[in-house]
Amino acid sequence: MDRAAEMTAFVRAVETGGFTAAAREMNQTPSALSKLVTRLEDRLGARLLHRTTRRLQLTAEGEAFYARARPILAAMDEAEAEVTQAGSSPRGLLRLRCSSAFGMHQLPSAISRFLERYPEIEIDLTVSDQPLGPQDDGFDLAIRNGPLDESSMVARRICNLERVICASPAYLKRHGRPETPDDLQRHNCLWITGLPALRRWPFDTDEGIRVVHVSGNVAANNADTVLQLALAGVGIARLTEVIAGEAIRDGKLVPVLTDWHHVEPVTLYATYPSNRNLSPKVRAMVDFLVETFGHAPWQKD
Repeated sequence: MDRAAEMTAFVRAVETGGFTAAAREMNQTPSALSKLVTRLEDRLGARLLHRTTRRLQLTAEGEAFYARARPILAAMDEAEAEVTQAGSSPRGLLRLRCSSAFGMHQLPSAISRFLERYPEIEIDLTVSDQPLGPQDDGFDLAIRNGPLDESSMVARRICNLERVICASPAYLKRHGRPETPDDLQRHNCLWITGLPALRRWPFDTDEGIRVVHVSGNVAANNADTVLQLALAGVGIARLTEVIAGEAIRDGKLVPVLTDWHHVEPVTLYATYPSNRNLSPKVRAMVDFLVETFGHAPWQKD
């Protein structure tokens, strides 16, 4: 218990910027917290903080210890919460953030089923493709795709998203079906502005992955508009199956170059801050997302 108290005093003093603020938060006196940190330093045989009248500054040893101590305390909090809240039914406001593609094409119908299962939960949904920043710590849970590099986030894999090259039957009737990647040079290809990488389409060849830089006379700043352009027969698009899957199942879009296309799967995650207890409402949503989307239902006939 003494070691946990010392570690907690140190971490909270660092995160709040001083012993006074930390003591106010922990309902103790500044001198009591300072003594705990001094005792920790004595036990470790290392100075962790430079103390001045204005602020605390971490030493090199302090930075290393803080990096280890913070996730340990977070894990302790989560372990206690998991036990104490195990019998609690999920309830309350769940602040959820999601990318526009998944949030517009897959999540709404799933939320309806989720709320039938958990009627005491309310959802505040934000749909945005902007990267998460320090100002976004008000969310309980975020559904995100691509690489994750935030050490302060816990991530659970939901599924893999795959891209597909497709066009409307009307477009293919007018312009013919591309049979090889080289055929794309004579086709009108659609792409998303602001994401230059999505204008370079990869293909599997005997020599390895080959990238084709596509071109066309229409581009748009979001994938939903590109989808509508493809449905209207304007050109060939490369979209995730999350967006194009329903149109493909309905025959409104037809996959092309399937034997060549390198799909570049992107992992979809449910993420939440590691320093926040995993409440029943968050756990319920994470489990529901994995149950509902883990098998990538948009890929099924």
